Amino acid sequence: MIVGVGIDVVPVARFAESLTRTPGLRDRLFTEAEQRTPSGGDRSPESLAARFAAKEALAKALGAPASLRWHDAEVVVGERGRPHLDVRGSIAERGAELGVTRWHVSLSHDGGIASAVVIAESGIARGRRP
Repeated sequence: MIVGVGIDVVPVARFAESLTRTPGLRDRLFTEAEQRTPSGGDRSPESLAARFAAKEALAKALGAPASLRWHDAEVVVGERGRPHLDVRGSIAERGAELGVTRWHVSLSHDGGIASAVVIAESGIARGRRP
């Protein structure tokens, strides 16, 4: 059963300007792993903007409580390049309160816009009602 859905879009150029203008913002928003490509290089502004959009979409899927911490959600790329969310701390606690047992995330960037969709799902079997 779907517990929450969030979507967010981020203008890449404006986001990149914010990262340049505000020292330390990159470290406040992203884990070390999120900032680097699998080969160890810096992620592109498009890739970082998509990850930020995912964190915003995740907050929306959880009802946007003020207690969420940016580093408690990490966008991780799996073996086949498919992104997934690693949640802990404040995000995991809020998810547990809502009965979330599975997360789905999709990232995209094109034409100067980065976007993400997050779906929070509970473990209730389809066709069953509580």
